[in-house]
Amino acid sequence: MTTKNNELRSESVEQVLNELQGKDLVVLTTHKNADGDGCGSQVALASWLRSQGTETFIVNPTPFPENFKFLLPDESWVAEADSPGARELCDGADLVVVLDTGENPRIGKVEPLVRGLPTVVIDHHPIGQNPIRGLSLRDTTASSTGELVYDLIEKAGGPWSKTSDLGVYVAVVSDTGFFKFGNTNPHSLRIAAELVDRGVDPGKVYRRLFGSYSKTRLQLLQSSLASLDLDEAYKTAWMVVSEKAYDTLGATPESLEGFVDYPRFIIGIEVGILFRKVSRNAIKVSLRSNGLINVNTVARKFGGGGHNAASGALIKGSMEEVKQSVIEAVREVVEVSGILK
Repeated sequence: MTTKNNELRSESVEQVLNELQGKDLVVLTTHKNADGDGCGSQVALASWLRSQGTETFIVNPTPFPENFKFLLPDESWVAEADSPGARELCDGADLVVVLDTGENPRIGKVEPLVRGLPTVVIDHHPIGQNPIRGLSLRDTTASSTGELVYDLIEKAGGPWSKTSDLGVYVAVVSDTGFFKFGNTNPHSLRIAAELVDRGVDPGKVYRRLFGSYSKTRLQLLQSSLASLDLDEAYKTAWMVVSEKAYDTLGATPESLEGFVDYPRFIIGIEVGILFRKVSRNAIKVSLRSNGLINVNTVARKFGGGGHNAASGALIKGSMEEVKQSVIEAVREVVEVSGILK
């Protein structure tokens, strides 16, 4: 971070800590289909808030993913958004903290439950077109939301529980791809070193997150790779997740983790795209860049968002219509980027 960013983040950290003080009940939420950064950040912050005597619960727009439940010391910390318990918790909350997103559409069915509540947003994504209002700790230079949660707990002087240690570590390594991605920064590496020094096992976490695949995941990947197609002239490649294979195999959104990376791994390709039909007339589109192309501009064109190198959108239309529109939009961005010269 630059000195200016350090100062701005430090000021926001202080403001958020002041807002968190003295609350009886806090609800934490994150984006639909939560990832390791969202889940890890939630669990880490929940553990710290509970150590301060604050009742804290997680209410997400989609179920807490099975592959991240190992982070939870007690599954009673989570209330499903559709449950009467979630409504009761939100009605009685003093504060809602939204992590790893700052956009109203991204919190889905939780949005009406927390509407009107005092709100804190902790996020590292660029501000979108429909931002969540409230006090915010936002910094796009952060590797992850977990990095920002680390700064909060550290500024507060702890205490650091084993649960918070693991949650922050999983958040940071998830969003940096175990430090392979371009968003890896010196601060994220220092955080990881400190947490490992305190007892987090990197090998065990890696196996949990990246080194243990179900048969379903591999079969679905095999099916998806068969659809791989390229536009080498525009350095773009894409895959389509078969609706039939997805349903027949009993796959879940977690089964698709990392699929979008395969097209961009091809030599000479700069942008990878993954298409999946999620309803009768809606396609989920994931976009990844190797760094030279800002795919966030493409996602925003279709009402989505994310990072410059990792974004997505939910687009209405048939598979062929959406594919054609998105690929053409990517071509336009590649064209003006200057990389074709």
